Amino acid sequence: MVWIPGGEFSMGSDGICDGKSCCSPATVGDTQPIHRVYVDGFWMDQTDVTNEKFEQFVKATGYVTIAERTPTKEEFPTAPPENLVAGSVVFTPTPGPVPLDDHYQWWSYVKGANWRHPTGRDSDLKGKEKYPVVHIAYPDAVAYAKWAGKRLPTEAEWEFAARGGLWGKIYAWGDEFKPGGKFMANTWQGQFPVKDTGEDGYAGIAPVAQFPPNAYGLYDMAGNVWQWCSDWYRPDYYARLKLAGVAVARNPQGPDSPYDPAEPGEKKRVQRGGSFLCTDQYCTRYMVGTRGKGEVTTGDNHLGFRCVKDAPAGEKAKETL
Repeated sequence: MVWIPGGEFSMGSDGICDGKSCCSPATVGDTQPIHRVYVDGFWMDQTDVTNEKFEQFVKATGYVTIAERTPTKEEFPTAPPENLVAGSVVFTPTPGPVPLDDHYQWWSYVKGANWRHPTGRDSDLKGKEKYPVVHIAYPDAVAYAKWAGKRLPTEAEWEFAARGGLWGKIYAWGDEFKPGGKFMANTWQGQFPVKDTGEDGYAGIAPVAQFPPNAYGLYDMAGNVWQWCSDWYRPDYYARLKLAGVAVARNPQGPDSPYDPAEPGEKKRVQRGGSFLCTDQYCTRYMVGTRGKGEVTTGDNHLGFRCVKDAPAGEKAKETL
């Protein structure tokens, strides 16, 4: 873990690059208004939790992830019996160009997919010990964090840490996506969702820490896999803070309850960081102030997590833990 010093910063994103919009309105609709936030110092995992780390947890506790559990008729009363099979959501490239208004064209529920089998029953973790663990639902991440003596970060802590002291920047490393022509995160190249050409060195998911860290020493805060935060998701949360007259939100914990107008019946938590699927053709959430969301019992093969730990009172450490 590395020490994140804490402090006050401007949270959110206006999505403006060189005086014009650099992303779709949907990408920044829930990231405004930009507002002032203060967070106390804390420790944060230098990388996402890896397969080998998660395996240590499973061996020590016998924990079974949600993706490995067989769904019940009580949970899904309208589902046909043949669909009540353990599995998870997996990205599958389309055979050719498709309209980007229906994500079900490239996402599907795959029987047998879970953290041990990232793309389905025929896949495994051989040689992928240093890859981020995926297919992790929110309760799975919470269980690991508790076992490790840690917790999940708040959305405010996550963004403060991701910015690495570069306040007001578009990306975790500055305002240019490829400074000097160098890729700074694992994202998508090529036509989405047909083929990731791997110009950044990786077609698909990559091992952790393959790209430069930010100024706090944190890796992969803008690509590779999404990361869970502890906050409930509401698209109007920032606007509500402004309406409440909050000048500086101190250690905000997020709203008291979730609400996503796109799926009002689903309970969602905030996700941050973008993934290997992010591209300026569809999803630019590798931008440091942007937000994602996810139903708490659902994982997929581009979603992981990292943990944080509170500092003892008065601690001002600046070394790795």
